[in-house]
Amino acid sequence: MDDPSTSYINVCSIIQLHADGFANPTNWLMVLLLIVLLILAAFISAAEVAYFSLTPSLLEQLKRGEDATSKLVLNHLQSPKKLIATFLIAINLVNIGVVILSSSLINNPELIVFESESVKFIFQVVIVTFLILIIGEVVPKIYASLNALSLVKLMSIPLNVATKVFKPLSSVLVGSTAYIEKRFTNKQTTVSVADLSHALELTHDNSAQEKSLLKGIVKFGSTEARQVMTPRINLIAFDNKLSFEELVKNIEEKGFSRVPIYEDSIENIVGILHIKDLLKHLNNPADLDWNNLLRPVYFIPENKKIDDLLKEFQTRKIHIALVVDEYGGTSGLITFDDVIEEIVGEINDEFDEEDIFYSKLDDNNYLFEAKTSINDVCKVLKIDSSQFDRVKADADTLGGFILEMEGRIPLKNEYINFENYTFTIESADRRKIKRVKIEIHPVNEVNTN
Repeated sequence: MDDPSTSYINVCSIIQLHADGFANPTNWLMVLLLIVLLILAAFISAAEVAYFSLTPSLLEQLKRGEDATSKLVLNHLQSPKKLIATFLIAINLVNIGVVILSSSLINNPELIVFESESVKFIFQVVIVTFLILIIGEVVPKIYASLNALSLVKLMSIPLNVATKVFKPLSSVLVGSTAYIEKRFTNKQTTVSVADLSHALELTHDNSAQEKSLLKGIVKFGSTEARQVMTPRINLIAFDNKLSFEELVKNIEEKGFSRVPIYEDSIENIVGILHIKDLLKHLNNPADLDWNNLLRPVYFIPENKKIDDLLKEFQTRKIHIALVVDEYGGTSGLITFDDVIEEIVGEINDEFDEEDIFYSKLDDNNYLFEAKTSINDVCKVLKIDSSQFDRVKADADTLGGFILEMEGRIPLKNEYINFENYTFTIESADRRKIKRVKIEIHPVNEVNTN
């Protein structure tokens, strides 16, 4: 081993630092310039993240600000492509400078000596990569994401200078990317409903009510009529052979403003009666032929998407449609309110009676009517209905979902496990399931049937 008084300091058996080399002013200048470039890289990376991490609330603060830096930041954000190009040019030039200077220092025998070229190469790649990633990327970006507003104001003036300096290069870069985008992008990028739902889960700037509304909008286009309709078993319809007095009595009892009218059976709906059309005939003789007041029925298939149905409701200026199955039989009824409720939630007016289709026993136990739709069950439990899709097939109700899983009508008190839920049959007969208790288990808890 060399004597400590010599000019070599052993770091290890394969790398030796030369202390006297730092007496050369040129070497000191290169080291100082390398440090400056690393700091500059850190500020550029931080500024890039800060500019594109501004939330709507922070942007609103900038708009309300009267200082020059706020206006400068907003001005930069008006041209996002130009802004990105400036950041890319600046960070690449700085990184190139870091690589060149670090290589010069490492290859300088006055400063450092390696046992072999392979060790030198590995040392150079590891050290330079570490410096660029940690000092120039990771740390500043973490800091910028937490202090976006203060950083954009701090970097607004230097960035404005950089934008003007790099304008020729950035203009070429923006122009070339625009050409490539126009030349090779023929189709819009499609984003799935699952992607959008996941994105909403990751957001923190929206209230629970806003998130619920946004989720309703996201799922709106993929929801079918049969998922939100009033099923046939719960459908209220009147026989066209009723007398005027009987009709009025039934209308007063049910309280609906529009009612389907059938002939012989509910399979043959012949029209929709608007109650307002009866008002001017209330004082007429009891033998009035009220069937002449019926309006045409609008029939739709079960799989019709409700976003298309909403447009048709608006175009046709109607509020009610009859849902039919593939054989033309009556499957259910869907109204304008049913469609809108998928976005905004339950709509009740002063004449509506509260439809209680479930009871909350505690935070983890609920009792549902088996005829409750899967959509409504998921709304009550505040879960995503997609997790039931692989099993439910064509089932739209809780009872139908259980029948799809079991392939038979379960007995009373029988229980069925699905993922982290236990369905207990509280009431059933030979023909159908009537009531079901749902118990929610922790996700990590495994159930066995």
